[in-house]
Amino acid sequence: MSRRRSGRFVWQRAPQWPRARSFPDFFPSAPIAAWATTPLSRTQFCGRAQKLLPKVTFRVVLSAPTKRSAASIATSTSNMRTDLLVRRTRMHFPRLDVAEIKIAPINRGGSDRKFYRIRCSPDQTLILVKYNLEREENRHYVQIANFLDAHGIRVPKIYFHDPAEGLIWIEDLGESDLYSHRHESWLVRRAFYESALDQIATLHALPESVCVEMKEHLPAEFNAVLYTWEQNYFFENCLGRYFRMGEAKWRELAELPPLGKIAERLARLPRVLVHRDFQSQNIIVRNSLAYLIDFQGMRPGLPEYDLASLLFDPYVDLSKPERDELICYYREKQVANGRIIDGEFDDILRLCAMQRLMQALGAYGFLGLVKSHKHFLKHVPAAMTSLAVIVSEIGGLEKLNRALIESARKEAPGAGIPVATF
Repeated sequence: MSRRRSGRFVWQRAPQWPRARSFPDFFPSAPIAAWATTPLSRTQFCGRAQKLLPKVTFRVVLSAPTKRSAASIATSTSNMRTDLLVRRTRMHFPRLDVAEIKIAPINRGGSDRKFYRIRCSPDQTLILVKYNLEREENRHYVQIANFLDAHGIRVPKIYFHDPAEGLIWIEDLGESDLYSHRHESWLVRRAFYESALDQIATLHALPESVCVEMKEHLPAEFNAVLYTWEQNYFFENCLGRYFRMGEAKWRELAELPPLGKIAERLARLPRVLVHRDFQSQNIIVRNSLAYLIDFQGMRPGLPEYDLASLLFDPYVDLSKPERDELICYYREKQVANGRIIDGEFDDILRLCAMQRLMQALGAYGFLGLVKSHKHFLKHVPAAMTSLAVIVSEIGGLEKLNRALIESARKEAPGAGIPVATF
């Protein structure tokens, strides 16, 4: 077994990935005899796909938003009309075996990207992603997806990427995410969680020699500056903006010396590639297997951060016995992958849970009150309760813990709803 290495990646320039890797294998095939006689269209899409997909005439039919949609297409910052998206789809997929196409927007949380489900027939769908060209990490989604797929990690297939327009056509994995199974029995959910942990453990086990390939496609690594930013994000947007705590008070809490030491301690530990947002709504369950989505924030960090993101997910209420089972399962996977699990594992997991919950609460306050995505605010109570419990177990943060409990017992002035009870 190999021991932890320094974790300091020596980055090298990555090779360029192809823009399109595969074609939609769900489209019905034309007779084999017709493949040889069907002329190829002049598009950038995969030649094999062109042979398989006969030419059709498109007719646009606007459907009602899916049940996950909370906003009209008219509110899209890209202001891209549906018919234009259809024309772009036809341009790159000119031989789809459909007579009409339906497009419905899908709401994906607080993302600045826009998602659409394109339905060609009851059994033929794909997802179209429109991303903001100005945001750096969005432009690397395709490269990261191809990288993960090449190393055996389940992600949606990439059908075509139009970087000039910020459009990606990807596999439709369905609407069944891990969050949607939250009310099922633990026997059922445990299998799904274990499948998700299998995928993330595979990511965490990738050797440094492989990880350096992705340097130019990844955001900044987790370091002391980023950990401190997560803390300040919480103090400003949750305690300050949501609970309306006075600025002098929350700044005093943010400057507690133990918080700075925690950031420095975590930054010194060996890093691996992490998902960065490994929670129940970013894990799709298809045929009882977990697939990862929303991985564009992947970067070097601590494996315990991903584990904490899943185990202390404010969207899902896991009991302590359930959480302990999953910790045990993940540790066994890590040992099998050659990692030494030492005595500080539980302590690091606790600190990562604090960081992750601070980041989540900061995001809820910012997205809910600044971006007007009010649905995020309903998750504040669960996250605050978990954070208070975690902080109570960390030495030197007694003052912060008292402030958390005091805030959580009050009605949140920033939202007008009660928060939590202890």
